Amino acid sequence: MTRDIRIKMCGLTRLKDVDAAADAGAAYIGLNFFARSPRYLTLDAAREIAQAVPEGIAKVSLTVDADNATLDALTETVPLDMLQLHGSESAARVVEIKARYGLPVMKVVGIAEAADLTRLDTYAQVADQLLVDAKPPKGADRPGGNAVSFDWALIAGRRWSLPWMLAGGLTPQNVAEAVCATGARQVDVASGIEQAPGIKDADLMRAFVQAAQG
Repeated sequence: MTRDIRIKMCGLTRLKDVDAAADAGAAYIGLNFFARSPRYLTLDAAREIAQAVPEGIAKVSLTVDADNATLDALTETVPLDMLQLHGSESAARVVEIKARYGLPVMKVVGIAEAADLTRLDTYAQVADQLLVDAKPPKGADRPGGNAVSFDWALIAGRRWSLPWMLAGGLTPQNVAEAVCATGARQVDVASGIEQAPGIKDADLMRAFVQAAQG
């Protein structure tokens, strides 16, 4: 029996990857606007990719502590369906961004230990979705996409009043285990479907979806 798991493929950098993600069955496509990431896109490149995304697949921007000027330019240039906040944005900032842009907001929360879980409850009050990710390793120069997982037992059986997504080091080899361990109905993948940083692999995309769906 297959599982109904919605999959976000994040960090697409090429038009051909849009077709591969759509063919594989992605529900969301993530576009990365964090300059230090190997998956970073300029606004013009992102617009071209976003315009190629088939109807029915949500286009999500990834930003890190972006100011209003940056988000203004982003939302004016790139057709988007959701804003993913991957920095240290406060709950008040989430509310402000939702009001300013009229788009759903997904807030990323990094998890390493039980004490981190209270932050999930805080953001669940203001965001439209949560993305539960691994905290970046010490010395990492970016907040996500580091191919590391956290202890899934920390959130086993936990539920929030809004949709949530599991991220952090997911691959075709471990995503089924992750889904079973956490009860996640949505998963996010970046490095786990790449042949090189920022370069997606169509075979890995298909393998990831098949493994996640069971």
